[in-house]
Parts: sequence; C-alpha cells; structure tokens
Amino acid sequence: MPDGTLGGVGALDAVTGWPVGSAAVAVTDAGRTLAETGADEPYPWASVTKLITALAVLSAVDRGEVTLDEPAGPPGATLRHLLAHASGLQPDSDAVIGPPGRRRVYSNRGIEVAAELVAERTGTAFEKLLRERVLAPLGMDGTVLDGSPAHGARGPVGDLMRLGRELLAPTLVPALMPEATQPVFPGLTGVLPGFGRQDPNDWGLGFEIRDSKHPHWTGSANSPATFGHFGQSGSFLWVDPVAGLACASLSDRAFGEWAVEAWPPLADAILEEFREHRR
Repeated sequence: MPDGTLGGVGALDAVTGWPVGSAAVAVTDAGRTLAETGADEPYPWASVTKLITALAVLSAVDRGEVTLDEPAGPPGATLRHLLAHASGLQPDSDAVIGPPGRRRVYSNRGIEVAAELVAERTGTAFEKLLRERVLAPLGMDGTVLDGSPAHGARGPVGDLMRLGRELLAPTLVPALMPEATQPVFPGLTGVLPGFGRQDPNDWGLGFEIRDSKHPHWTGSANSPATFGHFGQSGSFLWVDPVAGLACASLSDRAFGEWAVEAWPPLADAILEEFREHRR
C-alpha cells in the first residue's frame, strides 16, 4: 500500500511518529479509499474481530436461523444480551457476575457463545460461515479467522477498508444495521477496557457506540453516532456515519498509553482534512 493522501495533504503523516515497528492506517468513504499509509500486510485484529463476527451473527438473524430475543448464554439472557455485552458473563469464562441487562460487562465469552449458537443452528463451522457470508461477499480475501470469534481474526488494512465501506453503506444485512449501530439496553454503566468506567457505556449489537464517552479512543470531533471497535493488538476501525468516513489502523505493537495518546488526535486530523475533501 503506497503512502499518501488525496492531494498530498498530510493527516496520516503523524503515523510515522508512532512508537511502533510498523503500522498501516487508511481512510475511506463509502466509495473508495481516500488515504493510506503503510504496507497492506496481515496484522492481528484482536477485538476488531467482533465486527465481522457480529455481521455473521446478524446474517443468521436476517435469515431466521436465530432470533435476537431467544434465550442464549446464562439464565435470563438472550442473543441480544450477548452481542451487547449485557449478559452478565465474565470477560473470558462462563462464570456469571450479575443478572442480564444490569451492567455492561465486556465479555469475549459472550461473543463466543453467540457464535456457537449460530454455528449449531446452521450446522456450519463458524469460520466457514464467516467466510461465506461476510468475508467473501465483501472481497476480504486476505482475512482469516484463526481462533476465537471474539478476537482471532488476522488480515490487512485494505480488508478493513472494505469492511468500513460496507458499514457506511450496508449491503449484507441492511435492515438490521440501524438497530445494530444504536445503543442496545441504553444507559448501562460499565468499564470500557483501557479507558475506565463510562456512564453510560453504550454498545450496539457487537458494535461499540461512541456516544458521549470520555475518555475515548476516537477523536473529540467524531460524532456521537460513531461506532466500531478497537483491539488489544493495537488495532481499530471507527465508522462515523455523520462525516461519511471510516478509518482503520493496524500495528505491530499492543494497545497501551501510546495508543491512548496517538489515536484521538489522528481521528480529529482526519475529520478536519476530509471534511474539506467532501465539500
């Protein structure tokens, strides 16, 4: 992937100063990639995986193979609770730390249970289902799921741009995306990993909602409607439907204070630069 932006403007120049060995960052609107820097090579996505997993689960909802309000996970929970991190499951085990719908308890295990339900109902391994229903239709040929549906994907930033364009102009499950990218069980408090307790800590159906969260990994100029995910591998994808832009980043350094400091100003610079481009 060549370095650069349309017109030679330098919002992505800041990436060269990040304390990482390598990184790839790209910006897209609904039609094409607008800016890119770094090599289009596979990196681990960590929890950004949840975005494609959510789309695969929603495809099963769309086809009537599962329903959002059927029982799933711990007693009293539903598939909707699992996708919205409101089931009460602990982050990485089947232990229950609270009743469904009371707190936003970020749970990798909850996403895995949702994927397991879909695999059981369809009679198809989840990795195969993901490939057939999400990755192949979007042309995400460089991405593979190797491990947990909550954090096991690996792929290039170009594929994240394809995903960003899909989320800006949905084609896979368009009828479900408005609900999926709005707060589900709105107003729940909880901890946003890496950024502390948020009140509210709003989430959609697998998609984190920016809303009024502070501090946050997106920029101060991102609209409250911005949604996406970041990962502990030093990865993110945000989609701002108000700006009509999506931005993705992958790197070889795990998430940490460097990302907390670097990502929000990058988002603000991108929004400022491409606000001009879109006029």
